[in-house]
Amino acid sequence: MIRIGLRDARSHFGRFIMSIVAIALGVSFVVGSFCFREMLDNQVSQMMSTNADHDVYVRGSQEKKNSSAMSMGSTKSYNTIDTDLADDIAKIDGVSSAHVIYGLSGVVLLDKHGDAVTTVGSPTLAMGMGKSEPWRSAKFTAGTWPKNGDEIALHSFAAEQSKLKVGDKTKIVYPDGARDVTVSGIFTTDASQAGAIIIAIDPATAKEETNQQSDDPDKASLISVYGNNTTPLTAEQQQQLSDRINRKLPKSAKAHAITGDAYRDESTKSTQDALGFVQPLILIFAVIALFVGSFIIANTFSMIVRESMRGYALLRSIGASPLQVFTTVIVQAVLLGLVGSAAGIALGWGMVKLIASGLSNMGMPLTGATDPSVSDMLIGLLVGLVVTLIGAALPARNAALAPPIQAMNETVNPEKPVHMRGIIGTTMVALGFLSWAFTYVLASADGNGPTPWKMINDIAVGWPLGIGAALAVIGVIVAGPAYVSTAGTILGWLPSKIFTVTGRLAQRNISRSKRRTSNTAAALFVGVAIVSCLGVVATSAKASVNSLIDTGLKADFAISSASGGRIPDQAIKDIENVDGVKHVVSNRVVLGVKYDGKSVSGFTFATQPELFTKIFAAETTEGDAVSALKDGKLLVGKTIADDRGWHVGQKVKVTAENTVVDEQATAKAQADYQAKVKAHAQELQTQAQQMAASGDMAGAQAKAKEIEQYTDKAKNVDPKTLVKTKKVNTKKTLTIGAIVSNSVYRDFAIINDDLAEQIGNKQTMFVMQAYVTDRRGSDTTQVKKAIKKAVKKYYTISVFDRDEYKSTMSSMINQMLMVLYALLALSIIIAIFGIVNTLALSVSERTKEIGLLRAIGTSRGQVRGMLGIEAAIISVFGTVMGLVVGVSAGVVIRAVYAAKGLETLAIPWQQLLVFLLLSIVVGLVSSISPASRALKQPVLDAVASE
Repeated sequence: MIRIGLRDARSHFGRFIMSIVAIALGVSFVVGSFCFREMLDNQVSQMMSTNADHDVYVRGSQEKKNSSAMSMGSTKSYNTIDTDLADDIAKIDGVSSAHVIYGLSGVVLLDKHGDAVTTVGSPTLAMGMGKSEPWRSAKFTAGTWPKNGDEIALHSFAAEQSKLKVGDKTKIVYPDGARDVTVSGIFTTDASQAGAIIIAIDPATAKEETNQQSDDPDKASLISVYGNNTTPLTAEQQQQLSDRINRKLPKSAKAHAITGDAYRDESTKSTQDALGFVQPLILIFAVIALFVGSFIIANTFSMIVRESMRGYALLRSIGASPLQVFTTVIVQAVLLGLVGSAAGIALGWGMVKLIASGLSNMGMPLTGATDPSVSDMLIGLLVGLVVTLIGAALPARNAALAPPIQAMNETVNPEKPVHMRGIIGTTMVALGFLSWAFTYVLASADGNGPTPWKMINDIAVGWPLGIGAALAVIGVIVAGPAYVSTAGTILGWLPSKIFTVTGRLAQRNISRSKRRTSNTAAALFVGVAIVSCLGVVATSAKASVNSLIDTGLKADFAISSASGGRIPDQAIKDIENVDGVKHVVSNRVVLGVKYDGKSVSGFTFATQPELFTKIFAAETTEGDAVSALKDGKLLVGKTIADDRGWHVGQKVKVTAENTVVDEQATAKAQADYQAKVKAHAQELQTQAQQMAASGDMAGAQAKAKEIEQYTDKAKNVDPKTLVKTKKVNTKKTLTIGAIVSNSVYRDFAIINDDLAEQIGNKQTMFVMQAYVTDRRGSDTTQVKKAIKKAVKKYYTISVFDRDEYKSTMSSMINQMLMVLYALLALSIIIAIFGIVNTLALSVSERTKEIGLLRAIGTSRGQVRGMLGIEAAIISVFGTVMGLVVGVSAGVVIRAVYAAKGLETLAIPWQQLLVFLLLSIVVGLVSSISPASRALKQPVLDAVASE
């Protein structure tokens, strides 16, 4: 029986081509997702072994619960430790160096031509590194480490992107402004940096810049320790050194040393977990491809079983059991699954290599391994086989259980009634839409909720939304066969009027095999439903942004910065002095503020009352926003107020722990240092005098030179190292003056500038966004040019007019739409195979009928037209079902996220119309191959085929 199955597979191989393609597409995404994930994991592992190459790391000993909604992966956080601890660790036996490595993001490097160096998705990082604080993995190809704040060293990729070489002068833009620098060296690392621009800056400069952004500069999360500055320690040596450090650390330090290997393993896993979202995203494509592929496989085997039914009847008549007949079909399925899976594995491998090559060409080189592992290939093989067997199981069962006499007479497999399926499926769809209706009401309700029952009102909207989606999608697939006749009548009405003969024949043929037609339409249904749903969400997002800017934004210009989102205070002053500018409203982030002892879900920013009168109108559920700001009261977003149960008039205790310069301690430190220098110089002077008195003139001269070097070094000491800080806790009781409901402010706590000065640390506050209005009658174009000229010296500041601001805000949505179109393209490709397969099966079953039609005078064009209309009806049927379900889901999702900014519902009617027209084209294209096959057979042979 296995031999018979293999023989049948060989004879039907042409019919398997489309199923093989469907399996290969699905398996390729499965294998590709695993390969891509492993490539990223390998890349992260390589980068961690290079970038986190210290032998021991000292961090806090108390793990903190990470309640931040922005936390990703399995990142663990610990208490911060004193930076001064590094000096004590450096004195421990076996420690070569111990430092806090200061790193800055949001910096910008200017290239040889003075333009900002940018990459695709990767950051620019400035790291404090130098001869005294080296990076062991860095290997210089030219020059050396920076010696002061006027020098930088570049990673080779950064040098390549900027076209800079050793000795070149350029600028590096820090959050507080630009600085002229000279390139002192260029270095490489074993692992690629995935397109990141790595800049080595003087450690003192790195510390200074980092401290300006930190609300606690005397604390650090990590102290990095080398046991040897040139050679890595073994695992055993790392453990010995970390144990030695732990024995020396005082309990009061609340610090703990771990080995470099342990830290690298932990950080690698955390980063890999954070990147884990990529794989499910790719697997979505795989699920769609395999889901639709299963229908194509089922139709293929239905065709093969139908054509081979007489052979199976003969096998049964000579004694073959139903299991043996079943086995012959399953053998073909296994062979099909193996071939399709093998093709899919190769395709997935090539896909990942292509992605890696594309990323490299775009400026994000990756060196992670792209080859699939044995387990990846086995998973792909298993998935392909399982899907194929599922698709072939029902046709194989029909072949095995058909009575031999009935099979011999070709009257086998009359289609079962679909009435009950229609009732069950329609009920499921109705329940799904009711669930969505409840979700919509629940999301739109304000106050106590839409029902008298608190338990129901408190249901998370995700549950009825997800349940509704499952019921609607499964219900449509279950009820689909029952809708086929009605769909054929409605969708075929117009073609039957235009093409009287072919249109009516196509209408009749659609209903011949309702299950098969419905299964074929399901290919487009699933894809179009997903794309149209997300299309409604994306279009609503764009419309919401546009509406917000068109109706809410009163400013003429928006100002933002690419340098960590920080706009220097001096830049704001320069803009205020521009001729034609009337108002400049700046929003400053205030760090470290807590309310009743807890941080809010968003963050706190300080602004001026003009924000609500000149820039954005505030919508409030309680209180008056403008009066509240003027009176020094607290404004809170509705999300925060709901979380905390706050209301207008309520008193809130506001606290902040700020680090400020301790003038007294700093003066004492400077005096102590000067006294120390003076005492040591006096000691050296006494030694020189004694040497001279004893006749050792050479020794006296050497000692005098030592004194000169010591005093010069003391004069050049960085005064910042002598600055001492202290903690200052600020406490104020504020009254809630207004609760703001519009989406722009829902997640913020807002105070005026005076309160910010009293509560926060001015050193760590920074402007994150500014808005400008010009004077009435001014030439907006000229004012914009003047503002750009004023901020040009800051290099990273962008000036947007209203249209540009709207376009910038919509750019990410456009990128999401590109993913949707890729998803739609995949659905269309697979749907074409499905329709071709279905029509091929239909043509095979109607060979004699088509021959008779041609014998009585039906033209070749009419046969092609009949099959084209059939295919178009199937395609439009699936598309319409997908549009109805997808748009409905999109409307509900928009309502769920209305409070998050999706305030405007926008249905992309033009896009949906394109989908509908495209479905007709898909149907017509799909009919070409089956029609050609039907017309190849001579008329007499076709008539005599049965």
